[in-house]
Amino acid sequence: MIKAKSMLKLVDRYRVTDGAKFRLKDYPTKDKPGLDVDKAEDGLAKGVMQLAELQATLSAQDRWGVLVIFQAMDAAGKDGTIKHVFSGLNPQGTSVESFKQPTLLELDHDFLWRHVTHLPQRGRIGIHNRSWYEEVLVLRVHPELLMTQHIPPELIGKKVFDERLEDIAAFERYLGRQGIRVLKFYLHMSKEEQRSRFLSRIDEPEKNWKFSAGDVAERAHWDSYQKAYDHAIRATATEAAPWYVIPADDKRYARLIVVAAMVEALEALKLQYPKPTQEQRSALIESRALLEE
Repeated sequence: MIKAKSMLKLVDRYRVTDGAKFRLKDYPTKDKPGLDVDKAEDGLAKGVMQLAELQATLSAQDRWGVLVIFQAMDAAGKDGTIKHVFSGLNPQGTSVESFKQPTLLELDHDFLWRHVTHLPQRGRIGIHNRSWYEEVLVLRVHPELLMTQHIPPELIGKKVFDERLEDIAAFERYLGRQGIRVLKFYLHMSKEEQRSRFLSRIDEPEKNWKFSAGDVAERAHWDSYQKAYDHAIRATATEAAPWYVIPADDKRYARLIVVAAMVEALEALKLQYPKPTQEQRSALIESRALLEE
C-alpha cells in the first residue's frame, strides 16, 4: 500500500480542471507510476472503508450532495468500478442510475430532464452510469439521432453540440452553487484492450450475456468517439466539476484511483457530524436521567 500523499499525487495526475489545453491523446490508458498494483486490492478495501466513513458524515451533516458521473467506451469497466468502489457504502445513502437509450417520454423533454429527475439529495451520493454527456458523444457520432428528439429543425445548427456543452457546463456550475459536488470519471481504455475484452465476452460462457453485436459495430467509430470525448472534456472541465481521465487498461488500478479521488473530494468538503444545540443537549441530559432511573 502506498502512502496517502503519494496517492493524492496520483489522483492529481489524472484530474482535469482546465480544458483549455486538454488533449485526450496526452493521457495514457496504461499507467502505474511507482505503484505495486498487486497490492491494489488491499488499497481498494481500505479506500472503500474510508469512503464509507465519509458517507456517514455526509449523510448526518445533510448539507452537501455528491453526483458521480461515469463515462467510457464499451467494456471499459464502468459497472465493475461502480460495484467495487461503492460496495461498502450504506445503500440508504446511495443511488445508482444506468442510462440507456431514451424512451419516448424522455425524448419529449429536454435532454437534461431524465438526468435531473435522478439528481442526489443533500446527504446522498448519486452515481450515474452514463449521463447527459451521451448527448454530445453518441449524437455527435450519429447526428441523425437528433431528428428523433422532436426539436424544431431551425434550432439544430452547425454549433448544436457546442451549445449543448455550454448548457452542460452552465448546469454543472449551477449544481455546484447549490451544494451538489460533481465528479466526472472517464475510464480511458485502449482500442486493443477493448478488443481483448470483447473476445473474452465471446469465449467465456459466463460473460456471454455481456456481449452485444452492436458494441462491435460502434467500435468502427472509435476515432470519432475519441474526438467527441476530447471536445466534451475540453469544454466542461472546471475546478468545480473536474474530470478524471483514468487509465483503465488495468481494472484494479482504475478502481484504486477512483476510490482515492472520491475520498479526496469528500475530505475537501470538510464534513462534520452536527453539533447539538443547547436545547438538544438539555434533552440529551434529561433522556439519560430517565434511562438511568
